[in-house]
Amino acid sequence: METRSDYASDRSSANWPRFENGESFSFNPDSPWHVNVRAQTEAGRRFERVRIVDEPPTDGQRFLLATGLGNVAAGEDIRHLTRTQAQELRLPDYDFWLFDSRIIARFAFDEDNATLGVYVTEDPAEVLAACQARDAAWHYAVRTEEFQRGVRSTV
Repeated sequence: METRSDYASDRSSANWPRFENGESFSFNPDSPWHVNVRAQTEAGRRFERVRIVDEPPTDGQRFLLATGLGNVAAGEDIRHLTRTQAQELRLPDYDFWLFDSRIIARFAFDEDNATLGVYVTEDPAEVLAACQARDAAWHYAVRTEEFQRGVRSTV
């Protein structure tokens, strides 16, 4: 689950200036991330994420929407949920990855949204809470392609 309004790592991406200038850009299907996602999904594993998006989306969220298309093409299922919906569902306001419904990696960020580190646990209570949040978010979230059609272009 991704909950931030933007990420420092995105602002340092080579595609960020092109995005800011309204230029189109493509993704690299041979990047290590895309190669791994393709290999894992072809082996039957799932890569899924829900992104919480403000209304209107921030520049950082619009950037993720544009760059996420490469992840989707590689086999990842990215869905989107508005922040209002997330709050109504009482979803957590922190980023986390959930592995096989038994391990959670929770991310820590500084005030500039730079990643400070990751806390990994198999604590049953924390894992259960993350599984419940994932299931609730997944139920209401919409696929990238559908969400993108509803986001007004600023280009």
